[in-house]
Amino acid sequence: MDRPPLSLSQFVLKMHSRCDLACDHCYVYEHADTSWRGRPKVVSEEILARSAERIAEHARAHRLPEVHVVLHGGEPLLAGPARLRTAAEELYRALDGVSALDLRIHTNGVLLSERFCELFTELGIRVGVSLDGDRASNDRHRRYADGRSSHAQVLKAVELLSGPRYRHLFAGLLCTIDIENDPVAVYEALVALDPPRMDFLLPHATWDVPPPRPEGSPTPYADWLDVIHRRWEADGRPVPVRVFDSVERTLRGESSLTESLGLAPADLVVIETDGSFEQADSLKTAYEDAPATGMDVFTHSLDEVLGHPGLLARQQGIEELAEPCRACPVVTSCGGGLYAHRYRTGSGGSDFDNPSVFCADLMELIVNIRDRAPAAPSPTADAAGPTLADLGLDELAKGFGGAGTVGRLAESQLDLGRHLLAAVHERGARADRLASAAWELLVDLDTSLPAVVDAAVAHPYLRPWALRALDGRAPGTAGQGLAEIAAACALRARRGDHVTVPVREGLLRLPGLGTVSLPGDTEQAEVAAGRDGFTVRAAGRCLEIGWDSGADGLVRGWRPVRLVELPGWTVALEDTDPMRDSHQWPVSDRLSHDEAKLWSEDLAEAWSLIGRELPAYAPGVAAGLRTVTPLHAPGGSDVSAASREAFGAIGAARPATPDLLALLIVHEFQHVKLGAVLDSHDLYDPDGGGRLFYAPWRDDPRPLDGLLQGTYAHLAVTDFWRVRRLATQGPAARAAEAQFARWREQTAAAVDELAGSGALTPLGERFVSGMGETVASWAAEKVSPAALAEAGRAAADHRAAWNAAASVRT
Repeated sequence: MDRPPLSLSQFVLKMHSRCDLACDHCYVYEHADTSWRGRPKVVSEEILARSAERIAEHARAHRLPEVHVVLHGGEPLLAGPARLRTAAEELYRALDGVSALDLRIHTNGVLLSERFCELFTELGIRVGVSLDGDRASNDRHRRYADGRSSHAQVLKAVELLSGPRYRHLFAGLLCTIDIENDPVAVYEALVALDPPRMDFLLPHATWDVPPPRPEGSPTPYADWLDVIHRRWEADGRPVPVRVFDSVERTLRGESSLTESLGLAPADLVVIETDGSFEQADSLKTAYEDAPATGMDVFTHSLDEVLGHPGLLARQQGIEELAEPCRACPVVTSCGGGLYAHRYRTGSGGSDFDNPSVFCADLMELIVNIRDRAPAAPSPTADAAGPTLADLGLDELAKGFGGAGTVGRLAESQLDLGRHLLAAVHERGARADRLASAAWELLVDLDTSLPAVVDAAVAHPYLRPWALRALDGRAPGTAGQGLAEIAAACALRARRGDHVTVPVREGLLRLPGLGTVSLPGDTEQAEVAAGRDGFTVRAAGRCLEIGWDSGADGLVRGWRPVRLVELPGWTVALEDTDPMRDSHQWPVSDRLSHDEAKLWSEDLAEAWSLIGRELPAYAPGVAAGLRTVTPLHAPGGSDVSAASREAFGAIGAARPATPDLLALLIVHEFQHVKLGAVLDSHDLYDPDGGGRLFYAPWRDDPRPLDGLLQGTYAHLAVTDFWRVRRLATQGPAARAAEAQFARWREQTAAAVDELAGSGALTPLGERFVSGMGETVASWAAEKVSPAALAEAGRAAADHRAAWNAAASVRT
């Protein structure tokens, strides 16, 4: 069944149709499509205004929390500062009060100057730069028309963006792969520039014009990337790499970060300099006018563009792929590869109904990343013990933690989950026939499809179930839980395995996927998955549930976990798993369709805020926070929680505004991160010296672990209000300033309390010192005398009241 068209949230706005370089691998000028010759060189102000109106119209109709616009070309800097200013101002004007705007420009860098950077700072435009590595590698293709090298000019551009004045503008580096280049030399040259992110792109090719393949390997592009991946891992992942991160995300069942991987529907459209709407630029490599839609900004809406057959075909997920792709074990990661790379004339039906011309390379790359064990840290100890840097804790100690650091926490938690799963099997389920069969299937899948088992073990509520099963508190038997987990793995594997699962009080639990309601006297159900969906046989009937059956009511009794897929982050709204009651507040019942929609919209706005205003937290959240569990707020009060037993999940009642949801997310995820650290490292004497400690935000004395957790969480709370006071105006800014002053005062006092506790281990002392460095960095930030005085008074009053109560307690 075809899915209805979604919405478009990514727009490429062509500012100039020509380029100042003559790169011989460019798909715009050197491949099949030559439509650029008939287009205006520079986009007009009229087209910019109309394009902004069309984007805002679409965003308003679809209630988009954020739209992403890339100013592109050709070379967009050729349009000049004035025209770039017009583009940005028209977009901001049209989207004001409608959607947030993520505005970027992608350039070859040769014209980038301080004048442009000042403009981009004023207008909030982030800058991505194309660079193919060291000079020899870059000059193989990226030259001027007369053959001169562009490398030195691009390095100047990157140096400008890397300096403290403009670092906030730098979005990353984009490198096109040439397997004739030395992969290590390319990697080292790019990493040495310290970009915030980089990516490697396969060169555009089709089955009609295939990519170069030297003799010796059937997968030279995978081999080239594998060299870099190994080196990147050995170096501790110093820079996020989009292609590698996307493979790992899709193997975990999350969304890709790039259109060339994964099964996410196409949500991008191009607006050319003549105002025409086109599909993705990469289609220019297929044939003349391949990206054309026949529509333009003056006479067509973006909803009409969504109805174009080319875009419709790319919204069907796995269903629109060629038969070999649909049966492929890595299809959810590969996604069939880039749509343009599937083109072959005379294929019958659609000329795109083929695997990617890079199919073998994509398979090899994904399998290599899937099967490669993460590099184990090898800390060296001196007389004082390992340092925070040795253990990878320096980022975390300061309150942050990028994707690589949080990814390592997730890996340690995955290892812990596997040990708990094995312990449940060893201690309680050997005599259970169904449990034994489930365990055999888990072992088999772990051998053939380990990512499937990893996805099940990574479900945040596996650990609470396992701990309850080991001490006899879990509902049902340990074997029942093993069968439920095996069934969830079988569904993810989609290879036809049959699993018999005990049913608890009419509820078939499929951890991480959802639940199926069955008659109350049902004792067992048989679950099996195929290409198009899965079946549940129980009580003399068979439920057939398609993978595309939706989250609300298409199959009676099926309640899947809803996924909220956002740019760079996929998070589950978990309101199905009985084990989710691991937080201190009661969980919400199954959300209605309208409630889930409100949650999705608020999460989108909160994530947009985190990405814009708290970028130091966003990569860690994206890497480690998989689940938000809706909680029931007694009396309508805002509540949130994190469970030490449920890494990757937080619980929250939906707060009044998305801004507050963003605050809850970064606050509670601090607890999640620190809990994972404490699972692996001793930061304090478990007894805390038997003492209770002062916490500036609590009326009751706290044990040391409670004080540490609270202080660590309030680093993010303080940072949130620190940024909010600068991002808002009027009364909102004054309120945020007061909050910043208050939490800065209280968090600094709590750090001092921890440092003077006498109960920290040497590693704990260094960890708290890192927290103190962050607090100290805020000390010089100015706040109004009124806010400062009020924060001081509140702190003094709270301490005096606490001391008075303490004297009564003693």
